[in-house]
Amino acid sequence: MREFIVEADGGSRGNPGPAGYGSVVIDAATGETLAEAAEYIGVATNNVAEYRGLIAGLTAARALDPSAPVRVRMDSKLVVEQMSGRWKIKHPDMKPLAAQAARILPPSQVTYEWIPREQNKHADRLANEAMDAGKRGEQWSPSASGAELDARTARSAAPEPSGPPGDATAGAARARAALAAARGGTAPSDAPVSGAPRQERGEPHDQPPPAGSRTTADGEAAKAAVRGERAASEAPGFQGRGELRDQPPPAGSRTTAEGGSPSPSGEAARAADAQADHARADHARADDVRAARADDMRAARNLATGTPTVGWGAPPDLGPPATFVLLRHGETPLTPQKRFSGSGGTDPALSETGRDQAERAATALAARGTIQAIVASPLTRTRQTAAAVAARLGLEVVVEEGLRETDFGAWEGMTFGEVRERYPDDMKAWLASPDAQPTGGGESFAATANRISATRDKLTAAYAGRTVLLVTHVTPIKTLVRLAIGAPPESLFRMELSAASLSAVAYYADGNASLRVFNDTSHLR
Repeated sequence: MREFIVEADGGSRGNPGPAGYGSVVIDAATGETLAEAAEYIGVATNNVAEYRGLIAGLTAARALDPSAPVRVRMDSKLVVEQMSGRWKIKHPDMKPLAAQAARILPPSQVTYEWIPREQNKHADRLANEAMDAGKRGEQWSPSASGAELDARTARSAAPEPSGPPGDATAGAARARAALAAARGGTAPSDAPVSGAPRQERGEPHDQPPPAGSRTTADGEAAKAAVRGERAASEAPGFQGRGELRDQPPPAGSRTTAEGGSPSPSGEAARAADAQADHARADHARADDVRAARADDMRAARNLATGTPTVGWGAPPDLGPPATFVLLRHGETPLTPQKRFSGSGGTDPALSETGRDQAERAATALAARGTIQAIVASPLTRTRQTAAAVAARLGLEVVVEEGLRETDFGAWEGMTFGEVRERYPDDMKAWLASPDAQPTGGGESFAATANRISATRDKLTAAYAGRTVLLVTHVTPIKTLVRLAIGAPPESLFRMELSAASLSAVAYYADGNASLRVFNDTSHLR
């Protein structure tokens, strides 16, 4: 199944003032630009222009494939939060625009993600081009745009990461660089956010495409278009690079026919031709870089999976993974004292520090805007942490018994040193074997792993393709990470997991898992 990324932006020089929008549709798998749209809309506010850009981008994506999932990426916090249903729409100018955007595609098909402005430069450049055109008394012209070339040049100039040691293939580092470039540099822990706003959305209906938009056909037609091997013709409305080559050009335009091109006389014409040649060369180089990176990505996947990408042996389309964002609860009075605190003890509540940590985690998760559901352990400290996040995100908390901490038996409330002094043989056995139980009939790490594994399978089935926050404890999170990367049980003693830290694991339909983030505490600093 194809997946699109829509990046949109709008601007107003005066707010309100002369305004314009820009939007781009990108193939999520390859990073290829499929369509661009931009328009000068007269005097309007920034927010109106941003919504107009969103509408244009969604309309362009639907025209390409009405069944494809769409990830909308914008640097407008207002639009992302309102379309995600977390913020109410109060301004009368915004309500009809939000409703129009909501009707373009079904809610299950669209997700929204906030990105920093520097990651939205393509759409920003289009919006500024539209406003510049409006200042000249013109509308934006696809043939005069340099936004795509700038975006391609920026991606091709991005440095390659060295990658972690032990990569399975020499091209894996470049594969990750190509994937990061294609996705605009999003953090690996981020998964798509919920796209269901609170406004009513109808089924897709036919809407005219926005004025001044253009599309790129798949495959070789797109490459030919980028390299200038097409007629430089324009037509009103949706402009097709590979599809509308036979349309007559507008008055005053110049076309390139097979075998040669007419050129006006004089130095100006020769200078224009030279500039066009340089532009075509730049496009070709950028396209070559893109093709090489795509080859690296395919090679890395082939070597990693041992299966070809074509023919009967090709792997199935697994769809989006179930992504678990793992939040350890905030501190309790026992946490800084490093005392055993499992599910068989006093069930302490969060301390003042722990409550502050929970609020900081909630703020960070709200800024990411990716969480679609919250599931928590039944213990007090996790429910309190989850409640702080839920209040910020407007979500309900589902309690899951399987996410509780290990029962440490008679060791509950004791420090490691105290246990080693009182129960030295039991402690030695516990450190040596995952099957050993804490003194007094506590839960072994092997039993914990079986419980967590069953809970993982239950939740991945219930939340397939969604991003879910699991608010739980040290041992469950370490166990999920250990199982995801295939590490031995003793690895539990080699992981540091801070209070209120964030980790993330993605689970795919074929049973494979990918650790994306571990012990992130940047939101606490």
